Amino acid sequence: MTGRRRARHLPLAGVLGIAGLLALAGCATAAGDATGSGDGHGAHGGASEPADASDASVEASDADVMFAQMMIPHHEQALEMSAIVLAKPGLDAEVANLAGQIEAAQGPEIAQLEGWLEEWGAPREMPEGHGHEMDGMLSAEDLAALEAADSAAASTRFLEQMIAHHEGAVAMAEEQLESGTHQGALELARSIVDSQTDEIERMRGLLEG
Repeated sequence: MTGRRRARHLPLAGVLGIAGLLALAGCATAAGDATGSGDGHGAHGGASEPADASDASVEASDADVMFAQMMIPHHEQALEMSAIVLAKPGLDAEVANLAGQIEAAQGPEIAQLEGWLEEWGAPREMPEGHGHEMDGMLSAEDLAALEAADSAAASTRFLEQMIAHHEGAVAMAEEQLESGTHQGALELARSIVDSQTDEIERMRGLLEG
């Protein structure tokens, strides 16, 4: 009798054991789906899409590369001009403030442009014979004249030279807005157009007195 009861209970225990295993497997599958490890439509699967968009945002066209390669030396000369005039004793306070503002803005922009070129695998300098000139650049003689001028004359010369320099930068930035594709470079170009146009008007006002 005891043997018969055991024979009947063993299959029931086996069925219960199998049911438990199936329940555990179902929980595991549900957990996998919730974390995106199932059919790829979970949280993990969705996270891959922004990564693709991010990758696309760092792609650059030839126009973006040329914009960065040309704007770096253009900004560097603006920093050189600002440093020359800021070294003048007794410099007009408004001119000094403007030169300091130019240094504060364009130094970080150079670093940003250099970072992009590195990301894009492009050289910092344009190759020889590229066929593009940077508008508004001063000659060595122009820089020497600015350095030789006293504070009063240097203020006027700096304003006149920087207006032309800014106009060249604005023209380059507007060309980038027409031809570029990299979102960050387009945003920087728009910022350059806005900020340097405002500074041109400010400098003209200082010259008019």
